[in-house]
Amino acid sequence: MILELIALFSCGTFFGAAVYISLAQHPATLESGVAVGGRFFPPMYKRAAPMKVTLAVAGVMAGIVLGYLNSELLWYVGALLLFSVIPVTLIVIKPINDILLSPENDPDSAETQALLKRWGPKHWWRSLTSGFAFVVYLYVVITT
Repeated sequence: MILELIALFSCGTFFGAAVYISLAQHPATLESGVAVGGRFFPPMYKRAAPMKVTLAVAGVMAGIVLGYLNSELLWYVGALLLFSVIPVTLIVIKPINDILLSPENDPDSAETQALLKRWGPKHWWRSLTSGFAFVVYLYVVITT
């Protein structure tokens, strides 16, 4: 039961935070203009990244252990979905993050504005995939 709570809490919190960023925070940042967005991104990222990594790892590990202990394939499916946010982040989003976080980046530039606009749609992958993982985890808990 504890592992199920860890899996649901970690995955659900990751999903909730990702959706909040995709639906509210990032669009509001863009509406505020590049001067705000370019300066907001680095401190926001510094606070969000450790939380999101911890939630993803805890949710994936709990799902794998539950899949093994319960011989339930759906735990593995949910864990794989949640795990997929990690390589997507590292391969697709991290190059944009690296530029936005660079001390040499001009937070007021047109390039920063373009990077922030490119970042948003890529972040939706994390929102949608973690949502699917959460639904899978929830389904397994309810039906077993």
